[in-house]
Amino acid sequence: MRSDDVDAVLRIGLTGGIGSGKSTVAAMLVQEGAVLVDTDAIALELTQVGGAAIEALRQDFGARAIDESGALNRAHMRTLVFSEPGAKRRLEAILHPMIGAEAQRRAAAVRTGAVVFDVPLLAESSHWRARVDRVLVVDCDETTQIERVMLRSKWTRSTAEQVIGQQAPRLARRRCADAVIFNQNISLAELAAEVHALWGRWCPQPET
Repeated sequence: MRSDDVDAVLRIGLTGGIGSGKSTVAAMLVQEGAVLVDTDAIALELTQVGGAAIEALRQDFGARAIDESGALNRAHMRTLVFSEPGAKRRLEAILHPMIGAEAQRRAAAVRTGAVVFDVPLLAESSHWRARVDRVLVVDCDETTQIERVMLRSKWTRSTAEQVIGQQAPRLARRRCADAVIFNQNISLAELAAEVHALWGRWCPQPET
């Protein structure tokens, strides 16, 4: 744990490729006692109707970036990010500082125990590694990722492959990890047992 962590809170960075089961592991960590800070959920709040990022997105990407309801036009932005290399950087330049600031604000309310930052792009972002004490990576092979994403989102295989291609390679994620949970060909009960064992090592209960 960092020497400046006066509140004795363990900060865990949780990451994994799309379809890896990261959200399932996040929910299991909450059951163990962690406080979850979900950066995807924060991003959704920022880009929904009335969200703090909407005007900046409108100014940078134009009216088509906002749908009829006043929220981010996700389908349009996904197409734009795939077709224009600079669009992804511009989008991240708007959203990432806002997401980071809100995540830190929420984590600051946690005084004891552990806070889990669910960060899909942790491996791509050096500043996130500096903000946490431990990194947990949820991993599986790309074939499994594609199958899971197609099943849950109804995306085409091509779209799933494109999204995976935008994320850090598996090896890069594993290199930044303090622990890896390989979530493939195991049951939910087996996955929960792995999470429980890791929690016991990282957040041992004081002896009574």
